[in-house]
Amino acid sequence: MASIGADITRLGVVLEPNGDPKEAEGVLNPATTRARDGKLLVYPRSVARGNVSRIGLVEASGAPENPRFTRVGYALEPQAPYEVRTGPGGYGCEDPRVTFVPLLDRYVMAYTAFGPVGPRIGIALSRDGYEWERLGVADFSGHDLPDGDDKDGVFFPEPVLSPDGVESFAFYHRPMRHVVAIDVCAAAPIVLAKPPSERECTRIAYVPVDSVLDDRRNLLRVRESALVLEPGPDWGLIKNGGGTPPIRIAEGWLSFYHGVDVHAAKDGRCLGMRYCGGLIVHDAERPHIVRYHSPAPLLAPQTVEERFGTVNEVVFPTGLDVRPDAPERDYDLYYGMADSKVGRARVRLNAA
Repeated sequence: MASIGADITRLGVVLEPNGDPKEAEGVLNPATTRARDGKLLVYPRSVARGNVSRIGLVEASGAPENPRFTRVGYALEPQAPYEVRTGPGGYGCEDPRVTFVPLLDRYVMAYTAFGPVGPRIGIALSRDGYEWERLGVADFSGHDLPDGDDKDGVFFPEPVLSPDGVESFAFYHRPMRHVVAIDVCAAAPIVLAKPPSERECTRIAYVPVDSVLDDRRNLLRVRESALVLEPGPDWGLIKNGGGTPPIRIAEGWLSFYHGVDVHAAKDGRCLGMRYCGGLIVHDAERPHIVRYHSPAPLLAPQTVEERFGTVNEVVFPTGLDVRPDAPERDYDLYYGMADSKVGRARVRLNAA
């Protein structure tokens, strides 16, 4: 297929810590969705001291071109056994993504549940986008499935076919390797020496539709998982992962994803990791087939807010809003800025 690019215009910071102790370490990585009445809802990760995370609930109001963002509470606070732990390192509900799934007539939230056994993909449902019911954590215990620490859960809005040809609900996930967990600069050469398929990669998990229609709790029971995007070859060499919930365009399923590279000084010294964003397009029927992905980052750390914060050099795309007033192929991208603030950008797709 032809390449797909985008013109991106930064629209600035829309949320930042407001002095509340529950936001002391950042407001970042927001999910977005439209409520049934069309109102834009934003779900930022709010981080208290000690890396204790909650999922906020924010309403947008006013002119679509220049909305106001008002905090109205929390969608999820850590309370389930898989979201709470003692000891250092923190815990809680992290990095949500929200997708409305018409076949279920529900909003589906996938988030990182960080608890006693480490990070897992938590799933919750809502009728209205305001009140949420936890289902639990995704179950990858089946044969030949990547079972362990996992992040970046993001649901597709419509059923698709799995690699085995089963009509399924699908979601991105990123099984973790933990090579870069302690000293990212020391670990980078080790990671880059591995084949791309053995680094942290974007995968899609599949849950048969029939089982979920019988019992929604079966949305947790994964039957298949397919590797869909390896790191590299030109950027995102360390790892990559899912970003925004996919939206349907003429070419297939479109999403922003993130890729991670070494951030180096001019003399070549490693300064840490650098997170950037790009586009991926999946086959409309069988999304394990990738039709296109960006050969270079479309959104990279550039502004002060993106370059310096709790974690420097990070743009982390998590919400793509289809504005009711927008022209076709024109969207608003919401993303985390240096693990500290929430940014917004205008995205206009173009095909070359």
